[in-house]
Amino acid sequence: MQQLIEAVKAAGLKALSYQGKVRSEDKADGSPVTLADRAAHQILMAALEARDYPVLSEEGAHTPWAVRRHWGRYWLVDPLDGTKEFLAGRDEFTVNVALIDKGRPVLGLVYVPATDHLYVGEQGKGAYVEVAGQRRAIAVREATPPVVLASRSHPVPELVPWLAALGEHQLANRGSSLKFCAIAEGQAQLYPRFNPTMMWDTAAGQAVLEAAGGQVLTLDGEPLSYHREALRNPAFIASAGALPLP
Repeated sequence: MQQLIEAVKAAGLKALSYQGKVRSEDKADGSPVTLADRAAHQILMAALEARDYPVLSEEGAHTPWAVRRHWGRYWLVDPLDGTKEFLAGRDEFTVNVALIDKGRPVLGLVYVPATDHLYVGEQGKGAYVEVAGQRRAIAVREATPPVVLASRSHPVPELVPWLAALGEHQLANRGSSLKFCAIAEGQAQLYPRFNPTMMWDTAAGQAVLEAAGGQVLTLDGEPLSYHREALRNPAFIASAGALPLP
């Protein structure tokens, strides 16, 4: 675990060293990518490829489903989540690494290089945040009215009627996978996501949130799974627990 933590931190600090110095390029899907994404990817791949499981990274070759369908365990990686936040000079970008077992994220690490916050969640062992070498256990917390998180860089019209149906709430914006971590830490209670995300955007944050007592469910009420052909996620609701939802 310590070697994995060191690799995640090294990738994050490498990405941070590029902030304010690089421009973005558009990938085939229109999303931005920078030299920072690629540098962080190389560090993580060097650490993870030496381990026993295959790796699926946003910035690497995307293994076809004909091969992935036979993976029991694999690493799911986003070397720089929140590229738009990164390019805007904000702190809310992360390095995400998750271990997937039979479609479930059983271990997740989310590192925030700009603030040196590391969130770790492991199935059956709980979740913690580490700041400047000091670890503190974290857990979800219910609140009335609930704090609802929305994406800072990806507003979506479907959120407006959903919030109206929810009733009294407080709305806050947060970037990247930090939305999952904020719920895991008890700072918020809900994160509805209706516009597209990819598997690597959510897996590590989901692992942290679930280890802290929360859940991530599709609109059909099923846990968000990572054993599927589609790399794009369906809509989902991340929450602190069994809350009444619209």
